[in-house]
Amino acid sequence: MASVTETASRLTGPLGRQDQTLLLFARLMEGGQEDEETVRDLGGLTKLLHDDIEATKKGEPSITTVIDGDCVDTIVCYLDMRQPEIVRGHATLCTSAYLMAAGEDGNKKLAAFFHDRIRRGTYDDYIVAFCVAATIFPIVPDLTSEMFLSEGFLASLGPLMRRKWKSRKVETACLDMLNAACMHQHCREAVQKYCSEWLEEVVDQDPEDVAKSTYVADTDLHLKEGSILMRRHSQQVQNLAAVVLAKLRAVQPVRSPSDMSGPRIQPATTSVEDLSKMFTKMLLKNPEHSTQASIEGLAYASLQSKVKENLSKDIEFLKSLVKTLETAPPKSPLTYGALSILVNLTVYQPIQSEEERKMNQLKAYANAVGKLQADPLNDHEHVTERCKRVFEAGFTPVLVTHSKNGSVASLSLIISIIYAFSMTVTLRGQLAQQGAVRLLIAAWTALPETDAKTRRTAAQALARILISTNPAHVFGGTRPIPQSTAIRPLASIVAPDPDAETRDLLPTFESLVALTNLASTDDDTRHAIVRIAWPDVEEQLLSPNARVTTAAVELICNIVQSATEAYSLFCDGKPQTLNRLQVLVALADAEDAATRSAAGGALANLTGHDAVVRAIAARERGAAIMLGLCREDSEDLRHRGAFIVCNMVAAEGEAGKLAREKLRAADAVAVLTECAEKSRRAEVVEVTVQALKGLLEQT
Repeated sequence: MASVTETASRLTGPLGRQDQTLLLFARLMEGGQEDEETVRDLGGLTKLLHDDIEATKKGEPSITTVIDGDCVDTIVCYLDMRQPEIVRGHATLCTSAYLMAAGEDGNKKLAAFFHDRIRRGTYDDYIVAFCVAATIFPIVPDLTSEMFLSEGFLASLGPLMRRKWKSRKVETACLDMLNAACMHQHCREAVQKYCSEWLEEVVDQDPEDVAKSTYVADTDLHLKEGSILMRRHSQQVQNLAAVVLAKLRAVQPVRSPSDMSGPRIQPATTSVEDLSKMFTKMLLKNPEHSTQASIEGLAYASLQSKVKENLSKDIEFLKSLVKTLETAPPKSPLTYGALSILVNLTVYQPIQSEEERKMNQLKAYANAVGKLQADPLNDHEHVTERCKRVFEAGFTPVLVTHSKNGSVASLSLIISIIYAFSMTVTLRGQLAQQGAVRLLIAAWTALPETDAKTRRTAAQALARILISTNPAHVFGGTRPIPQSTAIRPLASIVAPDPDAETRDLLPTFESLVALTNLASTDDDTRHAIVRIAWPDVEEQLLSPNARVTTAAVELICNIVQSATEAYSLFCDGKPQTLNRLQVLVALADAEDAATRSAAGGALANLTGHDAVVRAIAARERGAAIMLGLCREDSEDLRHRGAFIVCNMVAAEGEAGKLAREKLRAADAVAVLTECAEKSRRAEVVEVTVQALKGLLEQT
């Protein structure tokens, strides 16, 4: 554009924002620059465009008023696949900044560029137009889809791809664009309608029948710019076509048996299973040139249950995937694709409540489908076996490595995979040995609080591992992890998820059990649990779920092994403390035997304090509840009851006197005598006899 160059050549002195913009465009239009200079100018233009948004808010004129169609042409032509990768990257940032700053005017200029290049119809024009569309699809999907779905465009691609003489770069650019378009539902449906037939032809071509690159005249080829020409599709083009087909096939809705619309005889198509075999073969036989395409294709194909099963049983493929992850750069599409495959192979189906199952059945009947049939290959048993096979392939150390430098998106996938592994009890010890505990604690800490769902997933996986492992082994060793670092993640899921549509108490239960395991170690850990998690733990004492209540009481039983925590929580005589103690006494009379046992264990320790003895004795039926434990059929429960009664009988002062009176009134002598007679363990008999003796001797 001569006006830009002439204007820029006259600029002297300090430059305003618009003048700086014109000067940068003049340099970019001249051409002949080194890549470093082009990158610098694109970076400078990007900064001006970002700053322009704030400047216009202050009333300053926008620099986009001096950016005409030729300027837009200059920027987006640097998105051409034939440009160096570093230049294309900076051009992408610059295009994005321009579209944000220019708004609707920028959209119009970009659409005009795209349609103009398609109308020209040369190979160079096709390559640039397709590359631009592929790049901006994630940036402005609404604009790009509108361009993509314009009348006649998709229908024109078939004849272009079917030309006798092939241009590898045109075909590659076209398929890159289709690949990006498949992220948009309406575009994907249009690709399925207009392009699936010739995509099948490309994939089905015999790869051994590719002729040498040739350049000759042909009546079907009126222009030959921009690329090497070939008689047949290249292997790279076939691979890309297969990826697009995989995306189309993987997300197609399942047709119901009652849907009889359409022709009865359907044309043969390449199935997702066929495509997955193709991708696997590509990955194993030619990893240097086809890894990205293979991984991307398998990331979609592995959404299908049959493909999941086949891939998980292919040891050679799993080993290759491990190597791919080991060498894949962090935060790269290759890493994300490989992790997506692992997520698909290991993901469990969400557990549905009875109400949700009924609602799904009603929806199915309403759609005349009948009762929904669950895919047997996605049931718990099949997924567990897949998880075992994937785990045994040795992915955990690689996941640990990637978790240290990966993006938030990759970290979320890694957490999902470790979470799936942790579902299998027999794998938890090995997960701990291979660094999963450190990974999950670091991930929970690193993830933003806004990503609450992923943080809860990480915390629940951590809880499962710590339930099944010895804390001394997990947090010991030559590079020990501070045990206290696990408490906050575990405490974060004690309370049920406030954002969940259905109340899931499994994370609550598992976190309480894991904290109980940690609380069995030392007083510092017990103090940290009380300081961080106590309000939520105490709330679970009144949970409607018996297992959750039991887990909370068992945790308290371990916490009160610390004299300091026992006194501050139950023995200092404050009204809140007394109320808390009364709840514990009531739980010793709960219907659930496990809850009675846990409460009895806690009270066996707490009744060493006179204040607790006094509170139990003063409570109506307090003594009767403690004696009720002595009547239990379980020897363990009788042991706890006898120990509590022994402590109450041995208490000194007014507390002991009151306790003995209440116990005698509740027929303690007869109860203890019966307890001693039916007990077989020496320690139970011994403590029962001691309690009986104290009760008979003292007044």
